[in-house]
Amino acid sequence: MKSLESRVRIFKFQTRLLCCILFMILLTVPIAWAAGQKTMSVQVKQVQVRESPSFTGRILGNLGYGDQVAVYEEKGGWIKVHMQGKGINGWIHQTALSSKKIKLSAGAENVAKYASSDEVALAGKGFNKQVEGEFKAKNPNMDFTWVDKMESIKISSSEILSFIQAGGLNTQGGEK
Repeated sequence: MKSLESRVRIFKFQTRLLCCILFMILLTVPIAWAAGQKTMSVQVKQVQVRESPSFTGRILGNLGYGDQVAVYEEKGGWIKVHMQGKGINGWIHQTALSSKKIKLSAGAENVAKYASSDEVALAGKGFNKQVEGEFKAKNPNMDFTWVDKMESIKISSSEILSFIQAGGLNTQGGEK
């Protein structure tokens, strides 16, 4: 009988050990998956995340300059992403993303008090108030009225869709 009791104890020990090993392996799977996952940064002031890889796809949400996204798939100039902090899954055009990690830093305590989102986006592309000032100093007769007007134009998804349909465009590649 003693040998049966010792076999049961050994079996219980082996079972517990196997469960612990499996548990440790399962803990490392998400870490390994996250380490191999590609991340990108939003490199424009604001980008719309769409349900499908098309400019006519339904808008699911918006992301802003510097937001980090996980990349799941790439398809014809579009990238399927996930932003964990905002819980957004969808498609963004590749021109709005950069493989470089964009990190916002400042010397002031309260950045929002000193820099607008426009300034942050332009600074990320190498254009800031100082560069703008230097350009204006070198070109004092330059009129920026039309540039400002163009920047203020907002085109809705329905207007884009109407334009595509009126022109007989193919949204997959743009050709007729």
